Amino acid sequence: MVEISVASTVEVDHAVKQNAAVAIGVSGGKDSQAAALATFAYLDAKGHVGPRALIHSDLGSVEWNDSLPTCERLAEHLGAELIVVRRKAGDLMERWEARWASSKQRYAELSTVTLVPCCWSTPSLRFCTSELKTHIIRAELRRRFKGMQVVNVTGVRRQESAARAKGSIADRDGDGIINWRPISDWSVAEVFSYIAHRGLSAHMAYATFGMSRVSCRYCIMSNIDDLKAASAQEEARPLYRRMVQLEIDSSFAFQGSRWLGDIAPQLLSEEMREALALARHRAILRKDIEGQITKPMLYVKGWPTRMLTDDEAAILSSVRNKVTEIYGFESQCLTVDSIHQRYADLMSERDRRAA
Repeated sequence: MVEISVASTVEVDHAVKQNAAVAIGVSGGKDSQAAALATFAYLDAKGHVGPRALIHSDLGSVEWNDSLPTCERLAEHLGAELIVVRRKAGDLMERWEARWASSKQRYAELSTVTLVPCCWSTPSLRFCTSELKTHIIRAELRRRFKGMQVVNVTGVRRQESAARAKGSIADRDGDGIINWRPISDWSVAEVFSYIAHRGLSAHMAYATFGMSRVSCRYCIMSNIDDLKAASAQEEARPLYRRMVQLEIDSSFAFQGSRWLGDIAPQLLSEEMREALALARHRAILRKDIEGQITKPMLYVKGWPTRMLTDDEAAILSSVRNKVTEIYGFESQCLTVDSIHQRYADLMSERDRRAA
């Protein structure tokens, strides 16, 4: 591949003609690297003289060692500024751990009826992307280019998934930022070919580690081969053990039914392997115990919809006592009367806020 084939729209081209600020999100992965190279070439061809920059959201301990340096080499190659942003309240691993702490607290005080599996990101709840990338990047772009039209470029490709195959080339958010996906229709081969054609190398994790995708060292979207390849790297092993420890503490597997601790058990101590086996057993017990809870007993958007009957409160009391015991929580609201009181207090608070 020598000639670039950039997908664009009338709206994007108009913004480019008006010299809008163009920012390309880069992670260190091949797609964002190719998108940055192709976008700069396209802007040059269109005579764009507005501000341009690369922007990287550093997720901390979950990042590969070469991810930020790859972005820095790309910025140097393009002669562009590299803006690096980070979540002030901690990195992604700390966010996962904080979510588990919050889940425990909410269960203990009966702010949730069941133990919420909210520590890990999921394909349907990718807060790792929304909270630690999208929101932070967009806030920086609004601050830096205040009063300007901003075009936010990403390396999203339709070939990546069925959901992305339905995506548009560009759209506009409520805050006026135009989101542009210039390499939407590129294949993997075209991405690697174009990076090489421009005289750069892709992230070392592709060729050296054998990864098919580069994002976090252990990504909730990774296939089993990538998880194994990551575990084979010395730099990823401290993170591996820390993530498995969270599986142990929470009894929630990293990828739904796939436990990260099963990927490379040889990297764990005998104590951790035994603790992981207990965590898996605890998960089975919890599911069985919580299976007694009916849908009408659950909260909707954080609030109970009605008071429980005495029989329902007795079931919930039994469930909460058993879950509290197997996890070692210090839970409140373990009796029928205290559960009734908690529901009444929450419903009163809900009505007060609505009023």
